[in-house]
Amino acid sequence: MNSLDRSMLLTLIICGVVMSSVSSLAQAAVDPRAFGEVWQSQGTPAGNQAQVIYYRTPAVSGKDAAMVYIDGEFQAALLPGMFTRFCVAQGSHTLGAYQKDAPFYKGKSEPGFSATLKGGKTYFVQVDGEVNGRPLAVKRADAEQQLSTLRLQKHALSRASAVEACNYDQKPSMDYTLGSDVLFSFAKSGVQDMQPAGRQAIEALVTRLKQNNEQNNRIEIIGHTDAIGNGARNQKLGAARAASVKQLMMQMGISGDKLTTRSMGSSQPVVQCRPTAGKANIACNAPNRRVIVRVETSQ
Repeated sequence: MNSLDRSMLLTLIICGVVMSSVSSLAQAAVDPRAFGEVWQSQGTPAGNQAQVIYYRTPAVSGKDAAMVYIDGEFQAALLPGMFTRFCVAQGSHTLGAYQKDAPFYKGKSEPGFSATLKGGKTYFVQVDGEVNGRPLAVKRADAEQQLSTLRLQKHALSRASAVEACNYDQKPSMDYTLGSDVLFSFAKSGVQDMQPAGRQAIEALVTRLKQNNEQNNRIEIIGHTDAIGNGARNQKLGAARAASVKQLMMQMGISGDKLTTRSMGSSQPVVQCRPTAGKANIACNAPNRRVIVRVETSQ
């Protein structure tokens, strides 16, 4: 074998190794450590900052990460089911999210989509699965419903110089806890499944809010479940129960614009029970099955 043949053979071997490695990476499962905590509202940003929640639902097509850019600089790499949260100084900024971004990196080279972000405001933006790059603005109520099962992206570090640490205007709030066993039968979540005692508890809460003139304050409804059963199912169950409580509160005179919902699933138990089957375990977990109504107060 002459030197030219050996060189060609070596080149083929190297190319085969590289392509094999790329294929293995493409097929590898995503490390669960890439996903951070489940969505949780953080309040109102300071008056000189705007907060952006950029997210990607599992329904958005494609398996490649959506590379999020702010002012032409990399912020996050969103896989389906992820979100990123960041704050910037109020004023004009460009936003965009691009799939299959390499090697041209459109987020850096293209002008981006310009927006004037106001201080003290939170903007909810969704990755567009149809038009690459364009951010989709979403209303808070719709966005938080979609965000309830999404997780924070934490496997890639932001390199966007415009991003600042968020400073929040902390407003006092009051939590009202409604036991799910009072609201619903075990494993149920629909309005039609609401027990009479549950309706009475919600009606008493709404009456109290009106008496305190707090019916127009921001109200967050948070569903919690026990750890019995599948985690993904519990996440959906908590969201469904929160949605049912929201529906009844609206029927009782609270504006839907003031109400948001989310689910914590079984992630925040208040009691720990032995993982045994049967009625004893169901009874032990009763305090974990709850819906919290968090109301911003004026004092």
